[in-house]
Amino acid sequence: IIDAMVYQRITTDFSSSEFNSCANHPLQSWEWGEVRKKTGIRVIRIGGYNDNKLKEVYTMTVHKIPHTPFSIGYIPRSIWPSSELVIFLKKITEREGMLFIKFEPDVELSRIDSQMDSLPDTFVLSSHPLFPQWSQELDLTKSEETLMKEMKPKTRYNVHYAEKKGVRIYEDSTEAGYEVFEKLYFDTVERQSYHGHDKSYHQTVWNGMKNGISHILIAEHEGVPLSAYHLFYFKHKLYYPYGGSSDQKRNLMASNLLMWEAIKLGKKRGATSFDMWGSLPQGYDSTNKWAGFTRFKEGYGTRFVHYAGSYDLVLNPLMYQLYKASYTVREFLLQKKLL
Repeated sequence: IIDAMVYQRITTDFSSSEFNSCANHPLQSWEWGEVRKKTGIRVIRIGGYNDNKLKEVYTMTVHKIPHTPFSIGYIPRSIWPSSELVIFLKKITEREGMLFIKFEPDVELSRIDSQMDSLPDTFVLSSHPLFPQWSQELDLTKSEETLMKEMKPKTRYNVHYAEKKGVRIYEDSTEAGYEVFEKLYFDTVERQSYHGHDKSYHQTVWNGMKNGISHILIAEHEGVPLSAYHLFYFKHKLYYPYGGSSDQKRNLMASNLLMWEAIKLGKKRGATSFDMWGSLPQGYDSTNKWAGFTRFKEGYGTRFVHYAGSYDLVLNPLMYQLYKASYTVREFLLQKKLL
């Protein structure tokens, strides 16, 4: 007889190493929870115990809806939730004023078919996902020779071209290295009119993740930084959440060599796979605004990954419908630049 999973809230004095031993993703790590707290977001940590041993963990952030008494829970990139977890979450949030809890599991769509039936009807597909449903992954158990061979010919050519032209790649996971990354990242944000997090947020992420999870990799030519990545390494997996590049010397293909060196860094650290974070699906529209970086990642011989998607555990059905309607209206107005 196998004991049922028992869930309980985890206190702040809990061992971070024990928590991380069960976390499946950097965004479920103890460090990420601390980062979110420092950005002013409330964090609820939950542990699943079997036979008094910690087996699963969930990091949930709580986001207030402005000018209302309501809030939203968010559990990004966790394992797939069990029906027992859903029951527990409903119990602990019934007095929280939460409209719903959004789940975006780090689980491929093909693996959830048999698990959906055990969840209640109030666990619904979300109409407003935060994470892309597609990504690309690279198998780092392959040799460097095989990985190079499996690249697209143009990507392989660009990597060798950057090497030939003297582009140098180095890791500098220090404050100085982070400052190089930050400048290149926000130069890219401004150039591409991308509306993301501000400098304070990224500095907080760096400060909270830099002791082991975060790595800064930089491409430079003749002393001029041309491209930089802020990478995460967690549980034998490399992640590429943030990248930036200069508008200078783009003909040197520094970003192509930088990605190749990121792959080699992952292998050196013991990573078995490389999650490139977000992508269009296979067979994508070449005119889509994401087509450029999708094509760039695809050049390294990646596998397209279709995630399970975004789901909302509805806790207040009436207010949830009102929230969805208002969200849709707001998105329309922003798109039309009326807000």
